[in-house]
This record gives sequence, structure tokens and C-alpha cells, in this order.
Amino acid sequence: MKYVLMFVETDEYAKELAAMSDDERQAAYEQVTEWFARHAAQITHHGHLRPAHTATTMRLDSAEPLLTDGPFVEGKEVVSGYVELEVSDLDEALAIARSWPACPVIEIRPLT
Repeated sequence: MKYVLMFVETDEYAKELAAMSDDERQAAYEQVTEWFARHAAQITHHGHLRPAHTATTMRLDSAEPLLTDGPFVEGKEVVSGYVELEVSDLDEALAIARSWPACPVIEIRPLT
């Protein structure tokens, strides 16, 4: 089965990351690199998204499409990246997600 893990960065996590020393931040990034290496056999694709303020949103719920700069929802949680996994079942996807060392929220969805 294929699943997408969407990594959600919270305001609190962003503040903690910004408050880290360069060495602490580098160690955190190394943990993420190690996570990717450990799960490379299951990861079929991944990406890191640019910050939410770089988004363009298109609304299609009126007669004419409406374009706005920025994210659709101004929230305190923002999807910052994702991976696509090829795993045997949801339990395996959950086990991989549970070991993620960075953003504190992960949305897990099956792919069709």
C-alpha cells in the first residue's frame, strides 16, 4: 500500500528550532537525514515545501476562480514537507511515522 506522511510544523516547533544553537540545529538536521536513510527502502518520493507565505491559493467555489497570495488558511500549523511510502499496511506506515525526529504533527493518508 502507498501512504503519504505530511509533516506539519507548529509555531512552537519553529520557535524551538530558531532558538537552537548552530550545533543543536545541525544535530537535529542530522537526525532527519538518518531517518531518511533508515527508511529509504520504503520511501518512494519526498519533498520539502517552501514556507507558507510563498503559496498561491486558487478558490474554485465561485463563478470565477479567485487567486490570492499566501496559504488558504492562516493557521499555526503548516505542512512543511512530505514523503510517499510503499509499505505493507497502515501499521507499518504508523511505525515509520512514529520514529520521525522533527515536526511534531504528521498526517498520514493512503494514496489511491
